[in-house]
Amino acid sequence: MIFVNGEPRQRDGATIAELLSELGVEDRARGVAVAVDGEVVPRGEWPARRVNEGERVEALSAMQGG
Repeated sequence: MIFVNGEPRQRDGATIAELLSELGVEDRARGVAVAVDGEVVPRGEWPARRVNEGERVEALSAMQGG
């Protein structure tokens, strides 16, 4: 089991790009950052970076406003 934005998921071995797609985030979405276990993963690594058992993924999107 992995955790995506605090929610448990049965997606061990999925890539970050696959997880984002499941969340409805487009490949080229601007203002999106991803961290795995607190470490930022560069966008270029998303298609290849697999998420392993027990890892925590946080996907953040920048928002405008104040």
